[in-house]
Amino acid sequence: MADTKREIERKYEGPPAGGDAPLPDLTDVPGVSGVIDKGVAELDATYYDTADQRLATASLTLRRRTGGDDAGWHLKLPVSEGVRDEIRAPLSDTVPEDLTALVRSRIREAELVPVVRLVSARDIRHLVDASGTLLAEVSVDRVRAERLSGGAGSAEWTEIEVELADDGDPAFLDKVEKKLRKAGIKRSASASKLAKALDDTAPRKPEKPEKPEKPEKPEKAGKPGKAGKAGTTGKAADASKATTTAAKPEPPDSTPRTAGDHILTYVRAQRDAIVELDPAVRRDVPDSVHRMRVATRRLRSTFRSYGKILDRAVTDPIGVELKWLAAELGVDRDQEVLTEHLTTALDDLPSELVKGPVQARVSTWSGARRSGSRQHLIAVLDGKRYLDLLTTLDTLEAGPPLLEAASKKPEKVIAKAVRKDFQKVADLVGEALELPPGSERDLAMHDARKKAKRTRYAAEAATPALGEPAADLVKSMKSLQTLLGDHQDSVMVRGALRELAAEAHEVGENAFTYGVLYGRQEQRAAAVEAELPGEWEAIEDKGAV
Repeated sequence: MADTKREIERKYEGPPAGGDAPLPDLTDVPGVSGVIDKGVAELDATYYDTADQRLATASLTLRRRTGGDDAGWHLKLPVSEGVRDEIRAPLSDTVPEDLTALVRSRIREAELVPVVRLVSARDIRHLVDASGTLLAEVSVDRVRAERLSGGAGSAEWTEIEVELADDGDPAFLDKVEKKLRKAGIKRSASASKLAKALDDTAPRKPEKPEKPEKPEKPEKAGKPGKAGKAGTTGKAADASKATTTAAKPEPPDSTPRTAGDHILTYVRAQRDAIVELDPAVRRDVPDSVHRMRVATRRLRSTFRSYGKILDRAVTDPIGVELKWLAAELGVDRDQEVLTEHLTTALDDLPSELVKGPVQARVSTWSGARRSGSRQHLIAVLDGKRYLDLLTTLDTLEAGPPLLEAASKKPEKVIAKAVRKDFQKVADLVGEALELPPGSERDLAMHDARKKAKRTRYAAEAATPALGEPAADLVKSMKSLQTLLGDHQDSVMVRGALRELAAEAHEVGENAFTYGVLYGRQEQRAAAVEAELPGEWEAIEDKGAV
């Protein structure tokens, strides 16, 4: 079974391979009372990736390493600059299935093959405080890299690595770095050993031979006061050179300019979020399922809101698949949220109003509905339908189905789409306010909530182009979504309480408490319905973008 370690480290350039160890006296670092020499460890690591280096492109590394005190398989997932989660698995001859699953969203059906072998002599020192507690491990690594696929190059270098001790203060690394900088030691230009190895051992393109200079043509006689073409000299020649230089194309600018640029930027961000959150969902990282579900909803909403920019004949089928994925992700999440609401409501009741084994029944009821859902979700992420969806999103990004409006200015096209969504929210809220309390109003408020969420996402995509007005609309829609969400939560909790009360009654338990909780949820819904008119009036006064 794989386990996880949070790794916080910094890498620095060392002298050329074979040079002297470049470390200064680190006992001068504030907080350090001693530097303990731990000897030299011989490490042999083989890194795996797809033939087209999909993991390296995403700054992921997967290796099999022998030597040292952590021999085994290591998968490193980036968290932030200098911070990675290292997932470890026991040593084996083949890539562990647990680790393969964690990179599935990147590699899809591609095979993992050895790409680079790194053999390192690691000279290790421990920095400790006055009590002997480890603060950081500093190592000088002399590395030899050998390319195993995509070429046959090799390289050697020395680097310094400073890794913070578990639960250490990241600010301590700043103190160590200050000392290293004073000694003339600079940060490494490569994010990892693998990145440097791939770069240093990559096949080099052969240099094109220089073309022989053409012999100058004899000057043609020109009119007095003018120089012939071949005889241009002095200021005229300088001007000619300047014109030639200015005519060279500028490097591509990734700044969004058109309506299509802005929407594709937002679409790309949501696609990336789904792929990047996949390993976290598989590891059951808190809130990861919710965040991935939100990304799928944002993406689907964007396709629907901006149908004048992206051809819906192409995006609607993708939207169907995104809706399916969101539903699968919601199985666990919805039950979790519902259980939290029930538990909180029960905790808020005075003890004299709790009759019978209510808490135990809620726990049993919740557990029965979550049983097996985790395994089902993992099966979904390993399934062909999900992986095909990811590939489809890649294809859409590579060749987006842009319509004519995509080339227009965002101030007009995007703003119009947001205003259209806002009007739909207004219509639904107005409809809900006209209905009497009851199931029809509940449904109308739920529809308004879903539309408010879509408008919020449309405004998010529009914010880089439209600025403050769009940002203000995001806040307004988020506020409305929260209010209507409270109402929908009440509807769902009441449904669960009816079910729980029926189960309790069937086995002869007292159902009094479920009735009390139901009444409180009715009051909660009534409070939202009373607040809605004022909330909506304030939003309407602000208007859309």
